[in-house]
Amino acid sequence: MQTTHQQHPLGTGFTPASTADDVLAGIDLTGTNVVVTGGHNGIGRETTRALAAAGASVTVAARNPERAAEQLAGIPRVDTGRLDLMDPASVDAFAAWYLGSGRPLHVLVNNAGIMAGPLVRDARGYESQFATNHLGHFQLTLGLLPALRAAHGARVVNLTSGGHRLSGIRWDDPHFTAGYDEMGMLAYGQSKTANVLFAVELDRRWAADGIRGYAVHPGIVMTTNLGPWLAEGEQRTPWLDDDARRAMGLVDEAGEPVVDPDNEKKTVQQGASTSVFAATSPLLAGIGGVYLKDNDVSPLDPEPQDIDFATEQNPPATVVPHAIDPGSARRLWALSEELLGR
Repeated sequence: MQTTHQQHPLGTGFTPASTADDVLAGIDLTGTNVVVTGGHNGIGRETTRALAAAGASVTVAARNPERAAEQLAGIPRVDTGRLDLMDPASVDAFAAWYLGSGRPLHVLVNNAGIMAGPLVRDARGYESQFATNHLGHFQLTLGLLPALRAAHGARVVNLTSGGHRLSGIRWDDPHFTAGYDEMGMLAYGQSKTANVLFAVELDRRWAADGIRGYAVHPGIVMTTNLGPWLAEGEQRTPWLDDDARRAMGLVDEAGEPVVDPDNEKKTVQQGASTSVFAATSPLLAGIGGVYLKDNDVSPLDPEPQDIDFATEQNPPATVVPHAIDPGSARRLWALSEELLGR
């Protein structure tokens, strides 16, 4: 496994407690076009709000664009489009709709995602977390490539997680025909590793076209909705009950979210900051294919130890070698094209 990479902190001056507005201070995004998947709630909505406040025009891609528009009411320069990441036809339709508008795309934030829960498969038989978190975004990004090229300088931001440390890519069984754990965390970890590897290979392939790729760990934001794949009205069993969340230090005795940004536990405003940093910061000029956390390039953890994310109070979130290996990144790109029939 190759591990040579640019994973060296820059010393940006921002902190884990910095907010999206802090990162955007002094940056004018007038004339900048942005697409944010799932940009209508949680970290995604704050990303949309902050970018629009700085002057960007933002298109929010959502399964229910009418409901998304309601949640985005009052935010200027925002429109919505229909996108279901588990439906290949929907992904192609969204890309065609955006390209048909004739707008260049300066920033694509692949923000939407699902986490854990029981095993669910899409119509192709693909495991839902891999299909949604990675494969749908891979298809979308390839579909929007002409608009990204037309921007003459664009960024693709993939939301990942420290959970990438749980699993590499299961090359022989990415769809978990066997071995799906009760909470679905191994499948989540695989999908989050895929988000990072996708950014690495995208940057290698497209940097010459002025398109740079980034993977972002936002921290732990307890108000984020990670179950948008459910049918309307369907009930979802929480993947962590209140006792488990207390044991992990995520909520206090009253059940309120713990805010401790130095240990990854963040507000929505803090959680969205690294997405916005990746999307806009001039400090990243000339740098791409990296994993970011706390508004900076993450250091590499070269010899990660096994941890139990279900019980660990402050699990590490620095990037590990299997997520940035260039050989694995190329292999995942080829696998993703194969799974899409490209």
